Amino acid sequence: MHELIRLSAREAVARLKSREISPHELIDAAEARVNEVEPAVNALPTRCFDRARAFVDRLPWPEDPPPGHLYGLPVAIKDLHEVAGVRCTWASKAFADHVSQRSDYSVERLEARGAAIVAKSATPEFGAGAQTFSDLFGTTTNPWNTALTPGGSSGGSAVAVATGEVWLADGSDLGGSLRIPAGFSGVVGLRPSPGRVAFGPRALPFDTLSVQGPMGRDVADVALMLDAQTGLDPRDPLSLPAPDESYQSVVARQLAMGRLPSRFAPGRNGGCRIGYSRDLGLCPVDDEVAAICEAAMRRLEKLGAQVEDTAPDFSGAEDCFQVLRAINFAASVWPRIQGKQHLVKPEVIWNAEKGLKHSGPEIAEARRLQGQIYNRVSAFFERHDFLALPCTPAAPFDHRLRYLEEIQGRKFDTYISWLILTFAITLTGTPAISLPVGFTRAGLPVGLQIVARPRGEAELLAIAALLESELGLTHLLPVNPKQPS
Repeated sequence: MHELIRLSAREAVARLKSREISPHELIDAAEARVNEVEPAVNALPTRCFDRARAFVDRLPWPEDPPPGHLYGLPVAIKDLHEVAGVRCTWASKAFADHVSQRSDYSVERLEARGAAIVAKSATPEFGAGAQTFSDLFGTTTNPWNTALTPGGSSGGSAVAVATGEVWLADGSDLGGSLRIPAGFSGVVGLRPSPGRVAFGPRALPFDTLSVQGPMGRDVADVALMLDAQTGLDPRDPLSLPAPDESYQSVVARQLAMGRLPSRFAPGRNGGCRIGYSRDLGLCPVDDEVAAICEAAMRRLEKLGAQVEDTAPDFSGAEDCFQVLRAINFAASVWPRIQGKQHLVKPEVIWNAEKGLKHSGPEIAEARRLQGQIYNRVSAFFERHDFLALPCTPAAPFDHRLRYLEEIQGRKFDTYISWLILTFAITLTGTPAISLPVGFTRAGLPVGLQIVARPRGEAELLAIAALLESELGLTHLLPVNPKQPS
């Protein structure tokens, strides 16, 4: 494995900034690593290394760089996000030959901050589902066991980061698409608050369910990428200004202090109070997964947190999300696939047609349920700093399955029902991070999901970084793909 691949994104950027290494050296190292591991994992089906080399040749040296400037660091972009001059397929045969004429807002910002885009990462068709496969590109595999899935829909991004093909990658998250593949692949994935990363152009610019965000090998690398992604963009009506203090600075300061953040819940003094739930009362969770997450909570107690077995009431979350997701597909995907249904997987067609059939009263009830859930979560964060729970109800499973159909005797009704621990959080608009906290007896990663108050990315990254430091797992990456024994 090339020595440069082992660098963290922060270390690589520091060496780029000091001119100790050049962007071309990193691009060459990334390309060599891609050629080495791709046959086993299939994470980056579309590559644009020559475009990246031309980009860094034109890259101006910033005199007063903003936080998060990447100085030519190679980055992968999910194949749902357009990059000018590069094929973007949405993993669908219906768009197999589409070449983007312009870049998405988030891609424009990343390139303005010096990101050298080297590849498009694999996703299921239109990002539908949390198992990364498509008829166009085939199946992406989990590097910890290539017989298994890395999850999805940002599965290619997670695997590219885990194997060292790139140092950072972007993803998107509707029902858990940043968090689930991070949990299954042993990397860090952050679902930011809506608007934290400018998103568009898109058919539903006021939608708060879908967001874009960063993936990295550790929390500090994710903070670096979030700094590169953030900033006000008037083309996105939800976009937020960059924070006064960079996320990298917040993480560095908290690690230096070595104690948990404790000032975030309004009206309380002292202590860090965390609510933990094994399952939010929503679905069964594998006993081994739950035990690993509970052990991580004991490590947080060792750091001084007060952990309580409590969580907001998420009653109605599945009914609510199923309706809102369906009308999202009806509005944003259906117009694009009309007349092309024979080229599109059945789950996408089902989801879009389901949305078209929902009545006004059904949509109104879903909106009402979402409001109730948010109000209960808001009240929870008046008394607690964070909510924690497993990221997924099970460990990575056979990549030949289209989706997880059953856990502990409970059969799931739809291909997205098993994602409930992440999509319940989506409904609240709160930021959530998936952090690797251990491995099963079979050597598979397990992710803990930590949730903060709305727009609380800074404190979320701070607590995640402290727990990560306590657990000491980051040295395990990058990983070489492992064949099943």
